[in-house]
Amino acid sequence: MTGSAEERGALALARRLVRIDTRGGGERPAADLVADVLDDAGFDVRVDEPLPGRANVVARFGPETPRTPVTFTGHLDTVPADESGWSFDPMSGEVRDGRLLGRGGSDMKAGVACQVEAAVRAARERPGDTAVQLVFTFGEETGCDGAALIDAASLVPTDLLLVAEPTSNRPVLGHKGTLWLRVTAHGISAHGSRPELGRNAIAALAGAASRIHEHRDWPANPAYGPATVNVGTFHAGTQPNLVPDHAEMCLDIRTIPGFGSDDAVAEIARLCGEGIDIERLVDLPGVATDPADVTEVMELLAPGSSTRPPEYATYFTDASVLTAKLGDPAVIVYGPGDPEQAHVTDETCPVPAIATSAAAYHHLLRARAGR
Repeated sequence: MTGSAEERGALALARRLVRIDTRGGGERPAADLVADVLDDAGFDVRVDEPLPGRANVVARFGPETPRTPVTFTGHLDTVPADESGWSFDPMSGEVRDGRLLGRGGSDMKAGVACQVEAAVRAARERPGDTAVQLVFTFGEETGCDGAALIDAASLVPTDLLLVAEPTSNRPVLGHKGTLWLRVTAHGISAHGSRPELGRNAIAALAGAASRIHEHRDWPANPAYGPATVNVGTFHAGTQPNLVPDHAEMCLDIRTIPGFGSDDAVAEIARLCGEGIDIERLVDLPGVATDPADVTEVMELLAPGSSTRPPEYATYFTDASVLTAKLGDPAVIVYGPGDPEQAHVTDETCPVPAIATSAAAYHHLLRARAGR
């Protein structure tokens, strides 16, 4: 295969990872793959499987210290992909027209591969000076489930957390918070021919869903943009001739500084009106890093990036959970994937970006060697 050493190593691993089906679970084989690569390179590796078939990986290289200068992190799971809607196999791992094809190519198996390649290369070149920790998780897509189950005692506090989510290799300094709610309406069942004897839960919840969907006055933040709300699921009813006595929907809310989860729940309750129950399913804080604290790191990853206005992502990452367990490090999100390719049908990742990302991670580790 032609291309740079970073491209060959990271791309080859990314292709292998994409070919492992981790759509909504089954991450253990992917965890074993990255663990084996790191173990062969002399890393201290631990694989934990708190749920059947679902595993986290924590690996370290370098001397034992109270804090490690850099921690890399990424998730091994992907969102589902229905083959019937794709023009190629979601588990392809093929390279075509300069792009890596398959579910997780951009979000975010290529990023994981780049972190592994950079860490292994740095450890091989400067074993006496390299110090790095890697944390790879399961279940990030469903609310950082794997990260939540990592024992903080198994982690070394760190100065910098690098998250390999898709950013097209632009340093991103944080992201919005995430709140998932289950909203439920309760009615009274009756025969479909006598609806006046019942109370229709669908009608009550549909009205609430419509008000939430059409609401446009969500707060905004100059750096993060507006808070957003999406009606993601709606379930109700059993058959046409029965007045439904139960209906529920799930909401995805992205919070911003000045409009947190408590504010969001209060506003959703106001829009829903009386008689509607609200339950929190996922409540993840936003992440924010002061650009002044990471100017050097930004320039190491992408020269010139520190002179531009800071960027913050709309999606959530495991940093929402891991920062507290890692001693509140600075956080930068940086990865080769294309953000516009995350979760889409026919997901791909540009191959040149993989080489760039692996080289940037390696450059950062070399610059921090011996600290």
